[in-house]
Amino acid sequence: MVEKACRFRFYPTPEQESLLRRTLGCVRLIYNKALAARTQAWYEQK
Repeated sequence: MVEKACRFRFYPTPEQESLLRRTLGCVRLIYNKALAARTQAWYEQK
């Protein structure tokens, strides 16, 4: 089975870049909070 990969590059406008940075910052925060909650639950309940 052959796997293919595609690479794309885009050049956002300054407004789009600002929105992307804010969105990804929020996503990172939520992911890290969820990961911490899962890790804590695992250690408490195993």
